[in-house]
Amino acid sequence: MNSLAFFDFKLAIENLPFILTGLPMTIYISFISMGIGMVLGLLIALARQASSKLLRWPARIYISFMRGTPMIVFLFIIYFGLPSVNIEFTAFQSAIIGYSLNSAAYIAEVNRSALSSVDNGQWEASMSLGLGYRKTLLGIVLPQATRIAIPPLTNIFLDLVKASSLAAVITVPELFQKTQIAGGRTFDTLTMYILVALIYWPLCSLIAYVQERLEKYFNRFV
Repeated sequence: MNSLAFFDFKLAIENLPFILTGLPMTIYISFISMGIGMVLGLLIALARQASSKLLRWPARIYISFMRGTPMIVFLFIIYFGLPSVNIEFTAFQSAIIGYSLNSAAYIAEVNRSALSSVDNGQWEASMSLGLGYRKTLLGIVLPQATRIAIPPLTNIFLDLVKASSLAAVITVPELFQKTQIAGGRTFDTLTMYILVALIYWPLCSLIAYVQERLEKYFNRFV
């Protein structure tokens, strides 16, 4: 028997190579956006904790706005809205910008929480030794905060990988967009959607496995 009532194995196997052509784009978007988001998220977290209101309040407003607006709306603003004011980006660029700026808000909150969990006494001791803010942050505080931040940051990355499917609505040729094309030409969207779910599953499981290895590595230094 080649198929179940809701899943056609033969059709799935025939379309698997085509759908997988969207996997590199999904990976590119996810990793690039997460990398940029990590940098921005750290800077926003530091601004969020700054004593100056000129830094603290814009960071708080940014985080609130990004966390309070749907990702798909933000993608539409960048890709379809900005051309009306003569600012244009390709679909790929729009996806990178949208996901980077959005993930940065969540990453900033994770970083803020992780940095706050490091005892203030370590800041004071480092400063008293003349290490300065930058050396204390990079050499003492961040390594400890990283261990704490790994699980929630991995969850953000997992959400980012899955949310990359929204880029299909702005014509980015990633996994889900390829799946929609395959579903349209085979007239069996259920099989195609189940197939892409089975592709996302091991991809996200691999990321979760890497998270476990990183946690074990950093826990050695506790």
